[in-house]
Amino acid sequence: MRIRPPRLDLDADVNPYGFAVPNPTSPATRDVPIQRVFIVHGYGATPDNHWFPWLRDLLASRGVDVTAVPMPEPQAPSAADWHEAVRTALRPIDDQTWIVAHSLGAITVLRHLAALPHPWTLGGAVLVSGFTGRLDVLPVLDTFLADDVNLAAVVPNILHRHVIHSDDDAIVPPEASAALAVRLQAQVHVVKGGGHFLDSEGVTTLPLVAKLLGTAETLEFTTH
Repeated sequence: MRIRPPRLDLDADVNPYGFAVPNPTSPATRDVPIQRVFIVHGYGATPDNHWFPWLRDLLASRGVDVTAVPMPEPQAPSAADWHEAVRTALRPIDDQTWIVAHSLGAITVLRHLAALPHPWTLGGAVLVSGFTGRLDVLPVLDTFLADDVNLAAVVPNILHRHVIHSDDDAIVPPEASAALAVRLQAQVHVVKGGGHFLDSEGVTTLPLVAKLLGTAETLEFTTH
């Protein structure tokens, strides 16, 4: 059976939750160039799965310092071990750094950021199928997900905040990602038919992420 990739609506900068968020795709909002990007995968994955290699190669071709962080024991993750992995890898955190995280990687990144001593500033975060709280379809992760995240300690310090989710994710309910976006006061982007953005679902590229990171011709990266 041939898997049909999702229809990626690159203009779907949807924010139905009532708070004002500047248009992140406008060059006027990108006054600090992106120098480095960290990619953090989720449960059961590696940096070589899904759309991560495509994004890594694309950013590298633009001269961006990009790191895809390998998380320990992805099939049986420990919250403490994953926290330590991102704590070690995600350096430096500054206004020229962006983080792209998928699914379980997103809550891990948020926990790390919430624990950082102030002051700190992160240029931006793109959370794909991000969530907090337990998942009905993955009770094996209940212990990992038992603790919430102090998002109040995170929001003021991330200059650009984005949550991407699909309308048919069978693993992370779309309403869970939408709820995270509300708590983060993030720009919401809904991809129709995107599922959980897995390569097994036909998703090996995710142009919307590239757009938010400024790989469109209208925006520029620094090169080095």
